[in-house]
Amino acid sequence: MSAILIKLDSLLRGSLPVLRIAAVIAVAVSATLSAPAQAQCVDRAERAPSSAVSAFVSDPSVLLRQSKNDRDKLSGRLTGLLVTDIAALDPVRDMLRQASQADRVAIGAGLHRAEERCIATKPDVARRISEFVAKLHDGSVLKGYLTDEDAAAAPVPGSPAPATASNAPAGPGASAGLMSGEWKTELADPFKPVPLPE
Repeated sequence: MSAILIKLDSLLRGSLPVLRIAAVIAVAVSATLSAPAQAQCVDRAERAPSSAVSAFVSDPSVLLRQSKNDRDKLSGRLTGLLVTDIAALDPVRDMLRQASQADRVAIGAGLHRAEERCIATKPDVARRISEFVAKLHDGSVLKGYLTDEDAAAAPVPGSPAPATASNAPAGPGASAGLMSGEWKTELADPFKPVPLPE
């Protein structure tokens, strides 16, 4: 970097304005290319501190020690690190070596949550997370990942449930299938028009 600054200084002292502009552009491009590419899936206010990311990357077991058997805290912090910087993904493999089976399930849930948060803003990062889980071949991590996926797809309590055959209204106007009558013991007319909802 100091060599670039020396070269820039010598070019700026030159008499040609074109060289000055070229030097400024060259420094800007080299500074941009030398900065680490970080994939951040969330806004600045939602990101984990950079010190937390660097502490995790240097010692992945720090997350296990900080969570102290609190699985929700473990999965939440892992999600926060991954959506802040995808460089935290590779150290997860090292953390799994020291994690208990219950911790592995929480780690799988955290991986899925991070993937879900990144789908809209950084789909390539979300794809890397799902490929990482697939390549792990760890049943406990996969269990947590899939359990969290099922929980995300489940309806929210208090919301109306989708209509199914079991909760469809039964009565004279309702379609009862092949059987009809009070006790569903008579064959229904297959040519009877189906009532339309009002």
